[in-house]
Amino acid sequence: MNTGRIVKALSGFYYVDCGDSEPLTCRGRGKLRHQQMAPLVGDEVRVEQADSGEGVIDEVLPRRNAFRRPAVANVDQLVMIVCDTIPVTDPFLIDRLTSMAARQDCQCVICINKCDLVRSDRLYSIYTEAGYPTLHVSAVTGEGIDQLTELLKDQVSVFTGNSGAGKSSILNKMEPDFSIPVAEVSQKLGRGRHTTRHVELFRLRTGGFVADTPGFSSFENETPCPREELAATFPEFRPFLDKCRFAGCTHRKEKGCAVLAAVDRGEIPASRHKSYVRLYQEAEEYKPWEHKK
Repeated sequence: MNTGRIVKALSGFYYVDCGDSEPLTCRGRGKLRHQQMAPLVGDEVRVEQADSGEGVIDEVLPRRNAFRRPAVANVDQLVMIVCDTIPVTDPFLIDRLTSMAARQDCQCVICINKCDLVRSDRLYSIYTEAGYPTLHVSAVTGEGIDQLTELLKDQVSVFTGNSGAGKSSILNKMEPDFSIPVAEVSQKLGRGRHTTRHVELFRLRTGGFVADTPGFSSFENETPCPREELAATFPEFRPFLDKCRFAGCTHRKEKGCAVLAAVDRGEIPASRHKSYVRLYQEAEEYKPWEHKK
């Protein structure tokens, strides 16, 4: 019995990378359905190969984390492709994902693409100061591609960002053999068309796997972070969380709040705190029973 990783799932078939040149085409064993265990892309699995050359997934190994949409497991880091030109990325979308990733024990890398057009030192400053690896990248000139390749080495990484931000273009620049389809950005609408239809992991020559996804909207159905845990998912808030005057401070408008004082001093970017307040409100309004299938 071999151990491998699911790199693609389509029409009831799972394609498992066991380290060979081609993934092994597998079905799931019936007991997985009885266990209500649906294998996901990214899962590490035990497979048994049949004489026909195909295989059967016998066991899904314990997951480190799992996302609902896109349906992918065991992600080491989210790589966010953002822009300060068409399409301009709303910082709130970045902040929503960095918070969500922190809850999943998942790192974040911020790639400011199209820096050959607009460099965006504003975004670079915000996310560098927050503690995230942040790169200026250009899929056109190749700037930052070597640094990004090094950050992806031996990791399972998922690319996300606005449609048209250049996710697929950057992947193709890193690994020309991927040949992932790309589409032009609409000048009228300021956004691109989704060219990625499903989640698929691609093996990198330097080691590790990387996945393209349909975009930021893929993650919108994730359950909001509970209010009491939210502040800790903002790393630049953490040095101030135990310094507020009152216990139970929500860090929104209370007197004596150390987080608000840090925002006033410029030690926490105002845009990050604004995103925190918006996410807090979403968590307050979230009703779990309305989202049950």
